[in-house]
Amino acid sequence: MVAAAVYYEQQLADLGKRFLVCAQEAVSRIRINPQLYPVVDGEVRRCLTRTFPFALLYRDEPDQIVIVAVMRLHRDPDYWKNR
Repeated sequence: MVAAAVYYEQQLADLGKRFLVCAQEAVSRIRINPQLYPVVDGEVRRCLTRTFPFALLYRDEPDQIVIVAVMRLHRDPDYWKNR
């Protein structure tokens, strides 16, 4: 996520900040209703960010939500599994 923010910031001033705000908004939406988003693998769910081509992959565990990856949507959809 940080690498993506740095990349966007290099493209246009404040674009990296806007990306981080979008990612945080996705986290907030997940917190409100973690079961809302589709399962993509086992217990991992995917929440798309708004505006930017990224998704947050997460597991909804009993006592916490674990963000597994912040995935760029234009990459191989399974690349995050080996990280």
